[in-house]
Amino acid sequence: MATLDNLLDSLTGMLVVSCQAERGMPLDRPDHIAALAASAVAGGAAAVRIQGAANIRAVRDRVTVPLIGLIKIDRPGTDVYITPTIADVDDVVAAGADVVAFDATDRHRPVDVPTLCARVRDAGRLSMGDVSTVAEGQAARSAGADVVSTTMAGYTPYSRNDGAPDFALMAGLKAAGVPFVAEGRIRTPEDAAHCLELGARFVVVGGAITRPDAITRRFADHINEMLTRSAPREVSG
Repeated sequence: MATLDNLLDSLTGMLVVSCQAERGMPLDRPDHIAALAASAVAGGAAAVRIQGAANIRAVRDRVTVPLIGLIKIDRPGTDVYITPTIADVDDVVAAGADVVAFDATDRHRPVDVPTLCARVRDAGRLSMGDVSTVAEGQAARSAGADVVSTTMAGYTPYSRNDGAPDFALMAGLKAAGVPFVAEGRIRTPEDAAHCLELGARFVVVGGAITRPDAITRRFADHINEMLTRSAPREVSG
């Protein structure tokens, strides 16, 4: 496994797979998430991104590749829900993550970004700031984030979501000299390749690989739409 000093370099140009399950879905168990992660690694994933301390621990016991960890939690008074507090950072670190991902958007938050970055650095881990704009990426880097990710693009009211990866944000981060990771709505190998062409250090793909319910729904919806279009119309009169 890469040392912390060269971990990001070791992932350059590589595929990272986000192994997560929505709450209440059949795969929403640590042993299932660990199996998903092991399957992703067997298929060529260079690292995994995992949500929740129990899931991180289960995956850490199953794979040796770098692990990006985070905690999603809703808190009153803020829309920031990815690793929003110092306690969350500590839980991610204690669970065994090599990289701690957190929301670095410019919204009302429980803890400011510089404080989160400092906590991650003091714990001897790397920090990943999830952003939705170029300005947020620049601010996260200035605050000490080792790398930023486009994860939050389309999930803040002031960023766009046209259903596709935010290639414009990626191009903007590249032009601004901000090292970034591409994540969010990356659905095809062609999408992933284009992210790398735009300057992404590496690409994180989630639902297109690890969400069988969403993948199945996409197929089922397309088939149903095709059948609806091809169904014979009744002739009246």
